[in-house]
Amino acid sequence: MDQTIPAVTGRPMTEEADFLQIKSIDHIQFFVGNARQAMYYWWKGFGFQPVAYSGLETGNRESASYVLESGKIRFVLTAAYHPTSPVAAHHMIHGDGVKVIALEVENVEQAWQATTSRGAVSAWSPREQVDDQGVFRTAAIQTYGEVLHVFVDRSAYHGAFAPGFRPLDLPAQPSGLAAIDHIVGNVQLGQMNRWVNFYHRVMGFRQLQHFDDQDISTEYSALMSKVMQNGNGRVKFPINEPAEGKRKSQVEEYLDYYFTPGVQHIAMSTGDILTTVLELKSRGIEFLRVPDTYYRILPERVGAIKEPLDAIQELGILVDRDDEGYLLQIFSRPLQDRPTAFIEVIQRRGSQGFGKGNFKALFEALEREQARRGNL
Repeated sequence: MDQTIPAVTGRPMTEEADFLQIKSIDHIQFFVGNARQAMYYWWKGFGFQPVAYSGLETGNRESASYVLESGKIRFVLTAAYHPTSPVAAHHMIHGDGVKVIALEVENVEQAWQATTSRGAVSAWSPREQVDDQGVFRTAAIQTYGEVLHVFVDRSAYHGAFAPGFRPLDLPAQPSGLAAIDHIVGNVQLGQMNRWVNFYHRVMGFRQLQHFDDQDISTEYSALMSKVMQNGNGRVKFPINEPAEGKRKSQVEEYLDYYFTPGVQHIAMSTGDILTTVLELKSRGIEFLRVPDTYYRILPERVGAIKEPLDAIQELGILVDRDDEGYLLQIFSRPLQDRPTAFIEVIQRRGSQGFGKGNFKALFEALEREQARRGNL
């Protein structure tokens, strides 16, 4: 989607202007080819609990949707019934992918007015859905690619998810995934600053960190990234673009198969990454693996940590330290056949960074995967 964002004037990129007062990420909605099968994958593979359903049985003649939760994370998986549906068109182009990043706000009308008056393109104006469980309020704006930000106010709604959904009672075995840490978007070469400016000017975010092609590079490829964060720090959106390299970067590979900018990965936090990753692997979730040489210098690079190094190496977990503490992280292989979206599992012990010290090892692991696919 092509839109012109007004230039920022008067306020540095690092200064807060939290006029949206975002409470949280309300939910992330995926458009998928088969919602029932996708639900089973997140339910049995990742330990999410199915909590609500919309479809033919609830009077929805357009699409089937399942709502799943793990801790504070809420996913909505939606598939079309008809080939002429916008959901079907989205899936035909992109495969399974994120369509909506929904943000809970105090006042939907105010959020929509504030963002559209600053240059955002409206996807829909404030509206209310009503049933016997109350009033559900939303509005939406367009962002990079075909991704929407939907503003949500559910303070007057007490149903399972939203009007048109009925509750589900399917017990799950949690894996420990507790909250959304950050959501990464991939955009084309030369477009990163445009969307950084969008989040700053239109949504009142500030720039938290900046990584250039010297920070994120290997012998063959590179990318650049800027991390945008809302005023209260609850929402973090890194924006990536490719950089010039000898071969194709992971961002270029993503764009080649997704066909537009979109969500590259969702980072989910856990309070015990060793237990979570062990559980996920036992259920068949596959993760990238860095060479064992990474772990030979790990104690010297990060110093003392609470977790046993042998367990970290066995599971393939990465560790990085900054001035505030350290973090542990691991990245999955793509969630679908196309080499597009994946997930990150992260545990923070003080560090508010993004694993800068792991970039080289991680990107070399990604390049090995690209080479196996013939896309490096």
